[in-house]
Amino acid sequence: MNLFQVYIRSLRLLGPNARLAWGLALGNLALASTQYAEPVLFGKVIDALGSAQANGAAVVWPQLISLLTIWVSIGIFNIIGSTVVALYSDRLAHIRRHSVSTQYFEHVLQLPAAYHGAKHSGRLIKIMLQGTDSLWGLWVAFFREHMSGFVSFLVLLPLSIYLNWRLAILLLVLCVVFVFLTTFVMRKSEDLQSQVEEHYSALAEQATDTLGNIPLVQSYARIQQEVSELKSVITKLLAAQLPVLTWWAVIEVMTRASTTITVLSIIVVGTALNLNGQATVGEIVTFMSFASMLIERLQRAVGFVNSLLNNGPRLQEFFDVLDAVPDIRDRPDAVDAGRLTGEVRFRNVNFSYDGKKPAVDDLDFTARPGDTIAFVGSTGAGKSTALALLHRAFDPQSGAIEIDGRDIRDITLTSLRRNVGVVFQEALLFNRSIRENLLVGRPDATDAEMVRAAERAQAFDFISRAPEGFNSRVGERGRMLSGGERQRLSIARALLKDPPILILDEATSALDSQTEQKLLVALDEVMKNRTSFVIAHRLSTIRNATRILMFEHGKVIETGTFDELVAKNGKFADLARSQFMVTPQPGLVREDSDEEEDG
Repeated sequence: MNLFQVYIRSLRLLGPNARLAWGLALGNLALASTQYAEPVLFGKVIDALGSAQANGAAVVWPQLISLLTIWVSIGIFNIIGSTVVALYSDRLAHIRRHSVSTQYFEHVLQLPAAYHGAKHSGRLIKIMLQGTDSLWGLWVAFFREHMSGFVSFLVLLPLSIYLNWRLAILLLVLCVVFVFLTTFVMRKSEDLQSQVEEHYSALAEQATDTLGNIPLVQSYARIQQEVSELKSVITKLLAAQLPVLTWWAVIEVMTRASTTITVLSIIVVGTALNLNGQATVGEIVTFMSFASMLIERLQRAVGFVNSLLNNGPRLQEFFDVLDAVPDIRDRPDAVDAGRLTGEVRFRNVNFSYDGKKPAVDDLDFTARPGDTIAFVGSTGAGKSTALALLHRAFDPQSGAIEIDGRDIRDITLTSLRRNVGVVFQEALLFNRSIRENLLVGRPDATDAEMVRAAERAQAFDFISRAPEGFNSRVGERGRMLSGGERQRLSIARALLKDPPILILDEATSALDSQTEQKLLVALDEVMKNRTSFVIAHRLSTIRNATRILMFEHGKVIETGTFDELVAKNGKFADLARSQFMVTPQPGLVREDSDEEEDG
């Protein structure tokens, strides 16, 4: 989008409050139309007084009183009207700013994980804050200055031509010079300002990234390096910003010079016209006021163009995010499935991140309520991707995933994810209280239910020892808790949600052996009568799984119970022996083991 399109789109965001916006627009139209009445009335008064003095006649008081009454009435109207427009334009701008901020935030939350992986969170926050700030300033300025300025030009030029076309030519020349200068500077600085905003985004990314990794920065003594890198970004920002400021200083000087020349020209030309009987003194005074008002409008116009150039790239970034279409979204006919029983079927599911290398290859299996399905395999084998497809972090390129016989794409995302509980390998916690973190999946849970979930996740002991119990804050990303405590809290959160389908993505990886054993007992109880999927590298956590799927390069190469897979003496058996889950037996070494080790 060019700057004009950005500006128009920004104004269209006022649509939900269109009635108020149109009311303010009409008010501006009325104010702009009456602003030039004062110079005209002033000129009429001067001419009336001059005429009476020249003819030696008495001042015509009825005429003066009539002119002054109209003048006072228009002045009162302008004062009241300007106050009302300013008040309600502020209100409208604040209302729409908060509404658009919410819209942006909601939209960003719906964007897929791949988008967030490519966009730094600091950049997205910077775009939201600067974008809505720019919108607010633009809306307020539009109703207070821009629109009245636009209308003023439409009123001023025809009116000036009507009063005295000879003097009006001087005003037209000033406008032409201004348009030429402004267009020239816009072309010079538009690309430069886009580079400035890119540096601002880089600055936000750099600062956010550093502040989000304070322990790393301090432990590796990188404070000076990080400060140096930030200074480097700021240096590049200034190098891009200073030429823009230089160009706008040039146009400011040239505009002021043009306006000064115009005022002097009106005096000189007006005097000559007056001596020839082609302009009255009142007309000269009126055009002097016109010139002053036009200069003010031109300076505002310069400020408007400057503001648009500064804010244009920010608004462009803002609209780019708003225009990003979520890959994963509800189909038009998607329905709320209510609470599901949890029968899951993968039907020949295929998925690839890059369209070349398969991350999940022809995955086909069924899990019934009460089953515990374990996914094992090396890092990158496709385990997490397969289960990410289940709660629609992505959609498969081919095949289908069904729950209770229904394609999950026919179910609303909210309904689907309400039925699926996920405990991630990295405990994800808000910088809020323990209570608020537990209630994420079930806001209406009672205190008793929270305590029960915490007990079953082996988390109640450390919660009860916290200074404020469930009301204790956990810090940014849960940093006030240990790794094991964070993981137990995230498990308790999933248990409190009580979904029919549970995903444990290496959920016990941060726990010590003693706590892990306690948790496994609780998980065995919790997994009853629900479909559970467990991703595990430590095979001790899946010893009693209903079925184990062994992944390699996105494909299931072995499937069965723990004992069945060990008996097959395949890849899984090798993995079990490496973790001392089974005792190596003579004669059970596979023939291809030496060859694989050589590879």
